[in-house]
Amino acid sequence: MSRCWLGLSIALLLAGCQSTHEQMVNQGYPPAYADGFQDGCSSGRQAAGLMVGDFRKDVPRYLHNRQYESGWDDGFRQCQAMQSSEDLRDYRERFWDERDREWQQEKDQGAARAYRRK
Repeated sequence: MSRCWLGLSIALLLAGCQSTHEQMVNQGYPPAYADGFQDGCSSGRQAAGLMVGDFRKDVPRYLHNRQYESGWDDGFRQCQAMQSSEDLRDYRERFWDERDREWQQEKDQGAARAYRRK
């Protein structure tokens, strides 16, 4: 079931001009769930280190409204995971690609030395 939510959240976050909240409501999600998802998603991004997101949680509503609670939890987990994944990809592109180039250069130089000796 969490894969379904992940797929939904990715589709919602990548969609056009509508906000995630509007799209969720238009797709039949309860407004309280969509409110919670939106707040949890912002909080999840912030927890993953993205300074753009704000930590938002309506604690009384979270404690007393099951739909808001579920939406907040789903939004938090999914957006935190997506942000962490993006950060890891960016890190790898920035640092590991450089290491790969260095390794390839060393390998090519070693091969050239080996061929020259013959």
